[in-house]
Amino acid sequence: MEKLQNWMTALRRDLHKHAEPGWFEFRTSSLIAERLSELGYAVMTGREIIEESAVMGRDENSIPEQTDRALKQGARKEWIDRMNGFPGVLGILDTGKPGPVISLRFDIDAVEVNEVKDEKHRPFKEGFSSVNPGAMHSCGHDGHTAMGLGLAEVLVNKKETLKGIIKLIFQPAEEGVRGAKAIVEKGILDDSDYFLAIHLGMGFPTGKVVGGSSGFLCTTKFDVEYHGRSAHAGAAPNEGHNALLAAANAALNMHAIAPHRDGVSRINVGILKAGEGRNVIPPNALLKAETRGETETIATYMFKRASTIAKSSASMYEVEFRIYKKGESITTASDEELVDIVVETASRMDDFNEVEKSAELGGSDDAAWMMKRVQEKGGKATYIMLGADITAGHHNEYFDFDETALLKGVKLLSQVIGELLSNH
Repeated sequence: MEKLQNWMTALRRDLHKHAEPGWFEFRTSSLIAERLSELGYAVMTGREIIEESAVMGRDENSIPEQTDRALKQGARKEWIDRMNGFPGVLGILDTGKPGPVISLRFDIDAVEVNEVKDEKHRPFKEGFSSVNPGAMHSCGHDGHTAMGLGLAEVLVNKKETLKGIIKLIFQPAEEGVRGAKAIVEKGILDDSDYFLAIHLGMGFPTGKVVGGSSGFLCTTKFDVEYHGRSAHAGAAPNEGHNALLAAANAALNMHAIAPHRDGVSRINVGILKAGEGRNVIPPNALLKAETRGETETIATYMFKRASTIAKSSASMYEVEFRIYKKGESITTASDEELVDIVVETASRMDDFNEVEKSAELGGSDDAAWMMKRVQEKGGKATYIMLGADITAGHHNEYFDFDETALLKGVKLLSQVIGELLSNH
């Protein structure tokens, strides 16, 4: 166990140093695929696990640059070639004995955050902070990946005692909820009897575990592009059509959407870019935003109102506009039967001093697509929250977590799998 802890810690730090944002996780995916192959898993990647028509928020034009960067940072070329522009990995352990199909999801992407350069920040002080500008593992997905590969090794070592099929899904582009639906639409989860997802931290301390989650917010991530007409701001301002003002008007009014009476609703305009020069009427603007809702009805209400505002703002300033959907997820809840198994298993382990049955997620995770597909096919699913002390909130530039939680997570998942096999 000590050897596994040390190996996962080293891997986590390597991944942290080479953070890759969604749909650009080429180095990460190649290392995952290489390790799973070494362990004897059947490995699939690229279009083998990704339904291209369901992909959201992928910048195809940046793929050559990002694969080149990944190769320079140690990616395995044979796996990069096999991905053909689509990262993500599926490892399948077929025991050859009748039994259930158990699928687990581990997200692998970084957040688009610039990691702080501060001696108070352990990754910077100890030399494993991100070397890639605009990409940081500030949500713990580097830890999730390390746990997934640690679990892969444990399962191989116990293969003779297992039955059925175990699928380890290393999912790209969770941030912005862009990647899971493409895997779901490929049918990867359609035969699953059980599905487990796990997330580090989430405000819970090391030594605590929550068996299941509810309160997933439906969400839509979208961009609005405005195209107007430039003009000299002093000599001929009347000839211009101001895209900046259209976008600014949209941003202000989107944040004024009335909350829905039936539940939680959210909206945020996170990015607004516009303008070419101090004395030029801005011809172009880009607005990046998200809506969320406790239910699909509320989420639809929020996105519809935001779309109306985007269109009306364009009309006010006589500019053209287009809306692009960049990501989307739904709501779901963990199955009580499976939650109880996680809780009962964790309660028997010395690794945990506090076990809670369920908690509200209070946000969005596209694991919800996977959970819902498994549930629709008659299976059970849960989303586990694994306590880990953190130095700052998720998505913060000072984020770091207690690495001792990695081994606790692997032990929990392996023992839950054992319980599922014995109970099936």
